[in-house]
Amino acid sequence: MIAGRGMTRAEFLRLAAGAAAGLLVGGGARAQTPDESSGAAMPTRSIPSTQEPLPVIGLGTYVGFDVPRESAEYRRLPEVLRTLFEARGSVIDTSPMYGRAEAVTGELLAAGGLRNRAFVATKVWTRGRAEGIRQMQESMRLLQVERLDLMQVHNLVDWRVHLSTLRAWQAAARVRYIGITHYTSGAYGELEAVMREAQFDFLQVNYSVDEREAERRILPLAAERGMAVLINRPFGGGGVLRRLRERPLPPWAAEIGATSWAQVLLKFVLSHPAVTCAIPGTGRPEHMVDNVRAAIGTLPDAAFWKRHIDSIDA
Repeated sequence: MIAGRGMTRAEFLRLAAGAAAGLLVGGGARAQTPDESSGAAMPTRSIPSTQEPLPVIGLGTYVGFDVPRESAEYRRLPEVLRTLFEARGSVIDTSPMYGRAEAVTGELLAAGGLRNRAFVATKVWTRGRAEGIRQMQESMRLLQVERLDLMQVHNLVDWRVHLSTLRAWQAAARVRYIGITHYTSGAYGELEAVMREAQFDFLQVNYSVDEREAERRILPLAAERGMAVLINRPFGGGGVLRRLRERPLPPWAAEIGATSWAQVLLKFVLSHPAVTCAIPGTGRPEHMVDNVRAAIGTLPDAAFWKRHIDSIDA
């Protein structure tokens, strides 16, 4: 919970201006988003159940949005959101398990008048019908919404009970889409069984250069079952990106329009035809700029990655 009153729109704009000024380096202009630099909108992919287009790069709020309102980290967040939206992105994924993240997300979207530009996703992660309803109602209160774009049953916990509630909420237009999530390959057997038993609009799952197990059965099954796919951990939890940052980009990165390792890793994820949107987490505007630029240029085919994946793994 955020202490004190909610932020006003004027306060939001002052925060956004301050964050933008903080990105100035040596008197130069802040980095441009794809929309500013090229005039091109971010590519989209269709949600299979409705054919609604969804931008391919979103924002995860784990850690980055779990910050106190008075902190320097909080003051950067309006610029993170501005960068996402100016690049024509929309997906923001959060959770009641992320500490302050839901409250921070809700406050910033409301203060900036940005709710209509966002596709907001959160999760339920508890047992029992009554407790599930209580947790989801609290999420909606913190996010300051009367209807959620996407509610996901996290880690499949008590999924049958929550699915019954969510079907009723979907029929009553309280949620638009329903999904399930997991973030570890050890659960893929159970995940596959659930995907075959019940129909969902969305699957959120881990997939990255160093966590490719979802390629074998989960991603093909999602395509077969008509599920949109959000990718968490596109940087493998951050370890692979920290390792690669010390290495120069290979020459072939220029062939696909990548100017950073983060862009290479996101392009790998987006190259899979079953993937709808990647949601790398960040609370830093410069990282958000880098992430949305992964949507620019070529998304190589499987043959390209087969030729070059060893140079990333090395």
